[in-house]
Amino acid sequence: MSILPGATKKSFAGRDLRHRTLDKHSFKLCDFRGVDLRGASLRGASFSGCDLRDADLRDTDLSYARFSYVVTHDPEYGRTDVTGARWNGANLRGVTVERVIGWPRGLSDSGVTSG
Repeated sequence: MSILPGATKKSFAGRDLRHRTLDKHSFKLCDFRGVDLRGASLRGASFSGCDLRDADLRDTDLSYARFSYVVTHDPEYGRTDVTGARWNGANLRGVTVERVIGWPRGLSDSGVTSG
């Protein structure tokens, strides 16, 4: 599957994207439900209005990534897992994180922008 640097309203639901390099890609209104992104590099990627329910982001590199208006949890669908992810310089301004597995305590103290 080819992923373009800019994707709008695309579905990656249930895909296996482990260890892929998707640095600086821009995703708008994309469906990432149940996607496996373990170990992927998403440095500088942008996620705007994306559905990340039940996404597996364990051990991903999210350095300098930007997130806005993303969905991370639905009791009927599943939780997003970010255990072991790297967040240096990530921008989470205006993001509300609800019941995300592996969310590090004090994330805003480690160079991540939130609010």
